[in-house]
Amino acid sequence: MHFAQHYLDCLSQAAYVIGDPTTGRAVVVDPRRDVDDYVADAEEHGFTVEAVINTHFHADFLAGHLELAERTGAWIGYGHRAETEYSIRGLADGERISLGEVTLQIMETPGHTPESISILVFEHPDDAIPYGVLTGDALFVGDVGRPDLLASTGVTARELGSMLYDSVHRKLLALPDATRVFPAHGAGSACGKNLSAERSSTIGEQRRTNYACRPMDEETFVALVTAGQSVAPGYFSYDADLNRRNRDLYDAGQAAPALGVEEFGALRAGGALVLDARDQLAFAAGHLAGSVNVPIEGRFAEQAGSVLTPADEILVIAPRGREQETVTRLARIGFDRAVGYAADPEEVFLAHPDRMRQAGRVTVDTLRAELASTQPPLVLDVRNCRERADGRRIEGALHIPLAELAGRLDEVPAEGRLIVHCAGGHRSSIAASLLRQRGRAEVYDLLGGYGAWETAA
Repeated sequence: MHFAQHYLDCLSQAAYVIGDPTTGRAVVVDPRRDVDDYVADAEEHGFTVEAVINTHFHADFLAGHLELAERTGAWIGYGHRAETEYSIRGLADGERISLGEVTLQIMETPGHTPESISILVFEHPDDAIPYGVLTGDALFVGDVGRPDLLASTGVTARELGSMLYDSVHRKLLALPDATRVFPAHGAGSACGKNLSAERSSTIGEQRRTNYACRPMDEETFVALVTAGQSVAPGYFSYDADLNRRNRDLYDAGQAAPALGVEEFGALRAGGALVLDARDQLAFAAGHLAGSVNVPIEGRFAEQAGSVLTPADEILVIAPRGREQETVTRLARIGFDRAVGYAADPEEVFLAHPDRMRQAGRVTVDTLRAELASTQPPLVLDVRNCRERADGRRIEGALHIPLAELAGRLDEVPAEGRLIVHCAGGHRSSIAASLLRQRGRAEVYDLLGGYGAWETAA
């Protein structure tokens, strides 16, 4: 059997190519939108991709089912509860898909979403123990899928939690301990709260170590898995909906154009938003007024999707050589309106000296002194709720997680000095740049974030 996991670190996302060498037939599970890697994998091993299956409607990225179907002629499969604008094959619980010797078996595992399925993989159709199970977002290594995402219209988190309990405790944990577990996401994903960096496991290991797999009743399980979840990025509901629709196909050949100074300036004057993907230090040293800083390093797409909207026309300033990567990573979450990138950012900066700004930053010592003064600044904490547990916070700080900030700007005073902090200084630069772009004048971010504040205490 050919079994390949394709893992994308920046989205903590796993797709799978499964093929039978005896027949040359293959299936791709949970692909992302730029599908070249999967096609190349299949071609290298002489496989024909006959099917592309999504375990559920993904919320954190646009799946590549339409692109793969167009490229290969494959049919598209979902759990039978899925409803889409495009033609699909509804897959029933227990249904088997034969690739020859290699056989897949569908297991309904709703809970993260109503239509969620897992896929048992058998090297031979009569094997007593599956080679593995592709669990989608039902069971992760170290966690289970959250049932509270707003991706399932008409179904409550309580109802989904009950479904998830049944899927995990009565179905997945009923598999043999030796069954390998291959989830759709790993550490860093907002689809759960305790995901491991390990990219696979076994049912037995999860039974022993996963907090949500310990013996417990349904009420305890639902309370446990819904507590302390991070705020979902703003684009999640957009992507979950778009994955149901017959949307435009991604075309890697239609690259965003490199723009000269005049073209860049004209588009900017016409209302395009400047997304500056350089690191926070370079951005702080000098940037165009009104730019939003989302550094390319780290969880770029997720964070860009939290502070921008799919309707924004986007002009990209990126580290040299990473311009198209920036555009591709935006496209992976359906942000397709990148109209171009600065061919030479320095030339753009030099051509607009009156529009250049530096980002204000303060040290822990400065902040402590200001908080003790007669006119203290407002401190804005953009960390997630779990990061503030056990009193780990600056007293009096306004708390708005970065993922919620764009929708809660009216809670931030329009006047006065504002100091933004996160854990280490990455997210605070994003948040501060958004606040400046939305008209707040006196915005600074805390060097080193809460980590520096705590160390200096």
